[in-house]
Amino acid sequence: MHRNNRRAWAVTAAAATLLAGAVSLLGAPSASAGPGNTTGAPATSGGIKVAYFDQWSIYQNAFYLKNVDTNGMAGKLDYLLYDFANIDPNNLTCFEPNSAASQDENNPNAGDGAGDYYADYAKTFANGNSVDNSTDTWNQPLAGNFHQLQELKAKYPKLKVLMSIGGWTYSKYFSDVAAGDAARKKFVSSCVDMFIKGNLPAQGGYGGPGTGKGIFDGFDIDWEYPGGGGHLGNHASPNDKQNFTALLAEFRNQLNTQGGADGRTYALSAALPAGQDKIQYIETDKIGQYLTFADPMTYDMHGGWEAQGPTNHQTPVYQNPNDPMNNVPPGNAKYSIDEAIKAYTVGDSSYGIPGGFPANKLNMGVPLYYRGWTGVAAGANHGLFQPAGGPAQGAPNSGNVNGVRMYKELLGTVDNPGYTYWDAASQAAYFYDGNNFWSGENAKSIQAKMDYAHCNGLGGSFVFSLYDDPNAALLNPLMTATGGSAASCPAPPTGSPSASASPTKSSSPSPSTSPSTSPSTSPSTSPSTSPSSSPTSPGGGTVANPGLESGALSPWTCAGSGGAAVSGGHTGSYALQGNVSAGDTAQCQQVITVKPNTTYTLSAWVKGNYTYLGVTGSGADSSTWTPGGSAWTQLSTKFTTGASVTSVTVWVHGWYGQGAYQADDFSVS
Repeated sequence: MHRNNRRAWAVTAAAATLLAGAVSLLGAPSASAGPGNTTGAPATSGGIKVAYFDQWSIYQNAFYLKNVDTNGMAGKLDYLLYDFANIDPNNLTCFEPNSAASQDENNPNAGDGAGDYYADYAKTFANGNSVDNSTDTWNQPLAGNFHQLQELKAKYPKLKVLMSIGGWTYSKYFSDVAAGDAARKKFVSSCVDMFIKGNLPAQGGYGGPGTGKGIFDGFDIDWEYPGGGGHLGNHASPNDKQNFTALLAEFRNQLNTQGGADGRTYALSAALPAGQDKIQYIETDKIGQYLTFADPMTYDMHGGWEAQGPTNHQTPVYQNPNDPMNNVPPGNAKYSIDEAIKAYTVGDSSYGIPGGFPANKLNMGVPLYYRGWTGVAAGANHGLFQPAGGPAQGAPNSGNVNGVRMYKELLGTVDNPGYTYWDAASQAAYFYDGNNFWSGENAKSIQAKMDYAHCNGLGGSFVFSLYDDPNAALLNPLMTATGGSAASCPAPPTGSPSASASPTKSSSPSPSTSPSTSPSTSPSTSPSTSPSSSPTSPGGGTVANPGLESGALSPWTCAGSGGAAVSGGHTGSYALQGNVSAGDTAQCQQVITVKPNTTYTLSAWVKGNYTYLGVTGSGADSSTWTPGGSAWTQLSTKFTTGASVTSVTVWVHGWYGQGAYQADDFSVS
């Protein structure tokens, strides 16, 4: 599934998992098992390369489209999917609002009316964060990510960008817009008008007729899910199965019409479910004709929503004979990539799935994040298939959601050979430190997936999402594997559960130690590694007017509705106050002097809802945040300056419509 804003923790049909015995042990493939082709399609080499870029990654994570350029990603990709557009709950059309989605998974209206036009086309980027190193001005037609996409496409003219609609939080009204011919025509027409013709609503001094023309090369439809089973409160209908096909047909028809007028072909893709219980509500034999390609979400098969475990793989190629999961009703199989690909291509009669989807239009999904548990005993197989104390602790950049972390938040674990294990039966990597168990990718599991993809005639690969792996430690080996061919074809395991098999350590180097996965350009330093030259003792880094005790704002400058020095600080008599509005976050900042190759800690005390603290211009930008409230909370984040960096920008801001925030007692040490 695809999470909107700070990775909402999704409960899926994987709740069917039960502990089938007190302890289950790993099985291994039979030595006599030969390579398996389960699709009947001829083997392939090469393939298209697709990646999601999250609209919100420019905030907490300070991951910009410039990073997609400088880290070498853009030149390797064929399609960039920009996520997510939402559906207007009142008009049932595409729209561009400015309201934050709720992160409460128990809120049935979490995504109603939510969106971020400011990030899309009103946020200004300075030369340090823009693709072409220009600085946005007040009188240009577009700013924000959309203008950065224009700059990125100018530099990489072969890169196609699709607008992705829906996702986990924004799928509530898909059933409504697909329900009838008139509703489908109205919805699709509104999306084509806004994002293909480029008639963006004029807001915040940006947008207007035709301003977005040429940015998007089509659409990605991410309905989670036809037939129900997505976020609490999603609308569903018994007719979703047929209506989903009709909706894709309407998109294809209107894109063809617009393409004829524009003298070009527009693409249409779809993110599709990977569980048999969801695939049964897809007309697998009919939708392929309308799609350029499809991305079955071959991950999130297990995770922290199964709070007490047993631990399991989130993205196994094959079903391990010892997998403790019960069969997914009403059929006789468990979750795996192979089961999903077979269901789409050759069908699965036990679920009433006809198959018939072209294998060469299916891409292999690769998550750049991990699912995990804590309180896990080693058992016989280094924590695999064991009960758990609960979901593993989350981390700030992925929203402090327990059970999930980005690749960049698990450095020291998932790139540590001492914690890395390989399940040969499932063709899956996992990571165990004696207490915490994480499931996700490394170079070996990525190669196994792409060997399967090539041996089964699939079309390519896709990742969700780029900001999880900003230095491309996982993306780079995936791009290489996608562009190659299979040296050998993986085989599904055979036989019954084994009581004696044990996992093996991964024989391949971890992604962060392999020369082929090192980013070619800056930022070159990940949070858990040392800079290339030894940092000097901290020097410089003095924040002017750190406690606002002058009673004046200077040298702080504040955007949008502005800021002020107000009485009632954390210590002393004054604090900085940013006056957040519905249209801006009231970012306040100042430039400070620093020394090159030096590690600093930026700290401040903040008060207010959703307050963010960070630094840009260091070469390895860093930030942190707190949901906050009425009490003072200390935030701190480390950053290391590059070899030629002598100044950085320290900043603090709030969040749209969340009221004023205060900040005090800044320090850089």
